[in-house]
Amino acid sequence: MGHACHAGEGNAVLEKVFDSECLPSADRLDAWREVTSRSMSPTVLDAEGSGGFRATLRAMDLGAANVTTMTYSSMRCRRTPQLIRRSDPELYSVGLILGGRQSVSQAGRRAAPEPHDLVLYSTFKPFDSRVDAGDRTASTVLAQVPRALIPLAGDRADQLLATSMSGQQGIGALLAQFLARLATDATSYKPTDAPRLGVILLDLLTALMAHYLDTDTAAPLESRQRILYLRIRAFIHQHLGDPHLTPETVAGAHHMSTRQLHRLFQDHQVTVAAYIRRQRLEHTRRDLADPALVSRPIHAIATRWGFSHPEAFSRAFQAAYGLSPRDHRRRALPGV
Repeated sequence: MGHACHAGEGNAVLEKVFDSECLPSADRLDAWREVTSRSMSPTVLDAEGSGGFRATLRAMDLGAANVTTMTYSSMRCRRTPQLIRRSDPELYSVGLILGGRQSVSQAGRRAAPEPHDLVLYSTFKPFDSRVDAGDRTASTVLAQVPRALIPLAGDRADQLLATSMSGQQGIGALLAQFLARLATDATSYKPTDAPRLGVILLDLLTALMAHYLDTDTAAPLESRQRILYLRIRAFIHQHLGDPHLTPETVAGAHHMSTRQLHRLFQDHQVTVAAYIRRQRLEHTRRDLADPALVSRPIHAIATRWGFSHPEAFSRAFQAAYGLSPRDHRRRALPGV
């Protein structure tokens, strides 16, 4: 594979492993078979498009899980009983479909997820997957987690194989957003972040599977608490611009008492009010340094992120960053 143009990217968590453009057309499919067998699990691959085969793969090792972001031409991918007997890492795979018509058949079921939805399958049962990318390439973010790390009864969890799950609402949206963010913003993470990201991924996948198994008790309490914390954080981020966002409104939106909410955030060494304030300040700091927003008044940016009193905003900004909003903008955008 030395000629397959694979290379790391500094300290980024996501590593470029494969790009078919670095290979002659005749060698691409065989090289793709090799890299996917090593990165995920061995399969039988056949290209089905009329044009030349094209594919890319970037891999992320999160300790407890692996994440790969891939693009590929039309193809058929099969995991056969013979391959399973030869070698089986016993992984659950959850794919976030980003483009192309894709389907997977396993355990007597067939799933054909829509773009931005999720699909679950496994390496330990035969599957048959098809991709129709037309004259373009399909794209997927795939997370693989050891079966032994999912704290659900195996026979029940296997009921979800070849099942499409919404990636646009509820817990599915949390997992889809998490995977998409890993795929598009990996440079924001350091290698030392990887184990923590792996734990979050495990919790989100466990919660999603428990949700579709229709049981609140399927996931352990600790995992459910972490999922609730992530869900509440996502809610806060979606409503930062609302000046009436308070611990009381957050608790009410999640059908819990403010005492329960504060206890949940105490486990993460931050108060709810402090978390809201910090996120608002960080968003205003980012916008003030954005050249595209240079003509927008400072008070308008502050209002956008929920600060209704300019003087209070200026004091909070100065306390957090050691300089006024105006000085921060001048320093970030000299000569603009």
